[in-house]
Amino acid sequence: MANNPDTKPLSFGEKVGYGLGDMASNFYLGFFGLFLLYYYTDVFGISPAAAATMLLVTKIVDAVSDPAMGLIADRTNTRWGKYRPYLLFGAIPYAFLGILLFLGPDLSQLGKLIFAYVTYTMVMLAFTAVNVPYSALLAVISPVAEERTKATQFRFIFASIGTLLVGTLATPLVGWLGGGNELLGFRLTILLFAGLSVLLFWITFFSTKERVRPTVHKSSVSDDIGALIKNWSWIILAITGMLVVVGLVARFASIVFYLKYFMVNETAAEGSRVFLWMDRTAFLTSAGLIGQLIGALMTPMLAARFEKHHLMIGMNVVHALLLIIGYSISSNQYALTVLLHTVGIFTFGVVITLLFSMYTDCVEYGEWSTGKNSAGLTVSASMFSLKFGSAVGGALPGFILAGFGFVANAVQSESAITGIRLMFTALPAAFFLIGGLLMFFYKIDRETLKKVEGELMKRRLPSGLSPASATA
Repeated sequence: MANNPDTKPLSFGEKVGYGLGDMASNFYLGFFGLFLLYYYTDVFGISPAAAATMLLVTKIVDAVSDPAMGLIADRTNTRWGKYRPYLLFGAIPYAFLGILLFLGPDLSQLGKLIFAYVTYTMVMLAFTAVNVPYSALLAVISPVAEERTKATQFRFIFASIGTLLVGTLATPLVGWLGGGNELLGFRLTILLFAGLSVLLFWITFFSTKERVRPTVHKSSVSDDIGALIKNWSWIILAITGMLVVVGLVARFASIVFYLKYFMVNETAAEGSRVFLWMDRTAFLTSAGLIGQLIGALMTPMLAARFEKHHLMIGMNVVHALLLIIGYSISSNQYALTVLLHTVGIFTFGVVITLLFSMYTDCVEYGEWSTGKNSAGLTVSASMFSLKFGSAVGGALPGFILAGFGFVANAVQSESAITGIRLMFTALPAAFFLIGGLLMFFYKIDRETLKKVEGELMKRRLPSGLSPASATA
């Protein structure tokens, strides 16, 4: 029988502790999203098409591992809960494999490609083992949707800060630690971020609590999957999440190429500072991530005024329009590029914060409609859609570079420059626009969620206990 639901507000310390877990995740995701394609092509020496293909092919493993991890987590029962133990025990392998990814051994072209396939697959498996339970933890951290939204806000505040730290510090660290040797710089920089990730995941483990304790999971795997695919709103949300992540990652993976090859600054040497310690890449990235942080901060206020899916529609459409405007920018308009990028990533900050809050709304809706609480499966399937979107977003610029005749570390042809401009603006715009329009089909509104919460609260009470007495 389920325990009495603890509906008290989450403490500030617990919200911070939960948020730090996504900072740890984004030390890797931010680093990979910004620099992995560049590292593979310009540092490690893999062709753009080969690197792009690798990023896509390895997602076949995630198609199995992500849902499998969710099913395993749902069936885990320990004295620490279902999901928190994976933060404690998975952090060290996660850190080690991230370091291995940037080891960069001097191999043949085939050897380098095999090394990239193996290490990238392994680090994504470690990411799955930690991040799926971490994300599912949100669904059981409180039975109250408003408290979960607040926890999600803190999650993406710290996610934004984590990616911001990567954006502002990574390129200077690579240069400083490497002393002109980019490969050494990447190795030492990821070593630093890996150590910080372990510390932050452990803080999350010790500072959070699982308050929603579903009954022991007895349904079959096929029943769980069947219930999930009947949840129409979750399907719409998962596809939308995948599309917006494709757009975002394609944009961020293009930044280095866009600034290095299109927005050439004749008056300043490559890598020179434009603000404090930051070069143009670090400053553009950081400005956008500050916009994302502001978006995450404002999300609860906006969600209190508007329906969540209406906000998703509006923010995605605005972002797409800003990117379309960005295609007309000339190569010497760096300040305008920074402005449009910052406002665009502000809208993404709202979207990504809403997205994870809405995933847990779908968990509750699924439990209400089927009687099964499958937070791990629902979130892991959602995470797979995002990881697949991230892989596609990281790979598409590589295919575009290859298709438009890009040659690494050379003066680019007019065709290659056109490809770089398209992958930085028009390509992500299309994905944001389609993702926004899909949300017209999402069905869980505020009134529906209120009804679901009330009825689930009654179901979770021991017989004879009223909701009022449970929260007294």
